[in-house]
Amino acid sequence: MSESQSRNPMPAWTRQANQAVTYPRMFVDVAGDQGVSRVQILRHAGLPLDALDDPAGRLSPQHSWRILDACLTLTGDPTLGFQNGLRLPLTAHGSLGYALMCAATPAEALAILERFWHLRGRGVLLMVTRSDTGMFFELMPEVPMSPALRDLSLSSMLTSIYRGMQFVLPMLPGDTALWLPGERPEGFEYWQAQLPVVRFDMPRAGIAVPGSQGWLDQPLPTANPEALAQAVAQCERESALISAVDDVLRQSRAAFVLGTDGYPSPEQLAERLCLTPRTLRRRLHDQGLSYRQLLEEARRRDSRQLLAKPDLEIQRISELLGYTDPANFTRAFKAWTGLTPSVWRRRHWMG
Repeated sequence: MSESQSRNPMPAWTRQANQAVTYPRMFVDVAGDQGVSRVQILRHAGLPLDALDDPAGRLSPQHSWRILDACLTLTGDPTLGFQNGLRLPLTAHGSLGYALMCAATPAEALAILERFWHLRGRGVLLMVTRSDTGMFFELMPEVPMSPALRDLSLSSMLTSIYRGMQFVLPMLPGDTALWLPGERPEGFEYWQAQLPVVRFDMPRAGIAVPGSQGWLDQPLPTANPEALAQAVAQCERESALISAVDDVLRQSRAAFVLGTDGYPSPEQLAERLCLTPRTLRRRLHDQGLSYRQLLEEARRRDSRQLLAKPDLEIQRISELLGYTDPANFTRAFKAWTGLTPSVWRRRHWMG
């Protein structure tokens, strides 16, 4: 452990075995095509050689990240994420994948994805924003990662999500694009033909779906109400098994809604979750977070949605987000994105 890690230990949930082995095992299989064996990878990651043997097994996020890092180090291939994402079918996502396949409309599938994302996307937040110009499915890592590991994870997840969207949504706009914050990796041209437009060096990671959103209400060819009910019920059972501490974090994020009076105070947030303020602080601390961090996370999320409204002045956005001085909002937004709010609005809303 490095000195910085010892000062800022990873949240408790990153050490809990709450992540399906499906994803790291697929990375190991992809690395195997390049002559790197499972034994080599697991030894390099410092994990037991049977860590991936149980198809229904679970790993902690930290162990999964160590496996991904080992795959990247031993193969030296920065395009592994794209390769992995191209291989992952919707069925690899378990009950959530089946539920998405059986939804009646894209709108219903999207609601299911947002509701149960935490079952499969632990470690990365999903934020879906809508505007008059289209939709953006943004992924944001919950903990700091090295740029290489971040790009590997995000390229895999976004490619997999896009492939799933292609399968479920035959009406998906053809100019849909993947956005990634890192540089274009060496060897990417070999996989480019199997991918949509991919934009590198972007200020955020996600999938941009421009244009009208009428396709959200179109019937899906794979709709199956009976199978959907069964898949959703299984997702609910899996969600119920998640620890109470982790559930408090998800509930806290869901409760951070921007109202007419701003965001809930610590006391109001605790009351909504039927906890004392002290208990809420302790449970958030166990996850390596605080009220202030959740507030900044919500401001970052909502600032982008508000900036999508061209008639809303930036000073008014600053007030809505709880900044008494617009200059403070500008500084915060620039720290998040590298751009001022006005430049972001002009250059980077849906490209």
